[in-house]
Amino acid sequence: MARIIAGVGTSHTPAIGAAVDNGKVAEPYWAPLFKGYEPAKAWMARTRPDVVIMVYNDHVNAFDFKIIPTFALGCADEFPIADEGWGPRPVPPVKGYPQLAAHLVQSLVLDEFDITIVNEMQVDHGLTVPMTLLYGTPQAWPCRVIPLAVNVIQYPAPTGHRCYMLGKAIAKAVESWNEDLNVVIFGTGGMSHQIQGPRAGLVNTPFDQAFLDGLSRDPERLVRIQPLEYLREAGAEAIELVMWLIMRGALGEKVEEVHRFYHVPASSTAVGNIILESR
Repeated sequence: MARIIAGVGTSHTPAIGAAVDNGKVAEPYWAPLFKGYEPAKAWMARTRPDVVIMVYNDHVNAFDFKIIPTFALGCADEFPIADEGWGPRPVPPVKGYPQLAAHLVQSLVLDEFDITIVNEMQVDHGLTVPMTLLYGTPQAWPCRVIPLAVNVIQYPAPTGHRCYMLGKAIAKAVESWNEDLNVVIFGTGGMSHQIQGPRAGLVNTPFDQAFLDGLSRDPERLVRIQPLEYLREAGAEAIELVMWLIMRGALGEKVEEVHRFYHVPASSTAVGNIILESR
């Protein structure tokens, strides 16, 4: 059967993609960040998953404010790269897995999660930056990708508890797929940051580190964090961390933390990366 073998939590800051695309990786500002991701890249090269489930948020590229699904699953065979205003990133198109995606939709809807089916969708930096951080710059991505877009742009965003339970349902759906597949699930976005207003540039390192600790040791504490607490403690965009809880929910009770990295600053945000293997 298919199985989720590990989860990756990572920021998806757009400036990281721009640094790669414009040859700035070795510059003093960026070099420590990319060095910190080298162990994660080496882990991914060893692990070689067949499929990645990428939990991310669209930044008003696939969906505008006319239609805002809370959870949208990409069921296409291929996902082109979005033009976010300065041209599409020079990365390969993302190859989907429509058969497995359709199975996930069926299982999740029958488990009473209202999933929006998306058969045509462009993907932006929320998805491509994590792929770049873990895979580098290949000519083609070495795995198939199922995008799961979560609304954390327009109020109300889903609660951490709802996301955690969705992760559990995703694991159940994957395990009922009759094919020998190793799956890695990503939770992306965050960590603490705010990109506008008087608190622009806010970074709350203790909050971020406690969140990383909770992923490894006490996820039940994290699911009790309310949306207003993310806003108050870690900035308006910290609500993206609920997507990490989908990843954590999909891993089961016992996990082993095999890598952690935390770095400030990266374009006025805190960048985090954690890898948890399911046990």
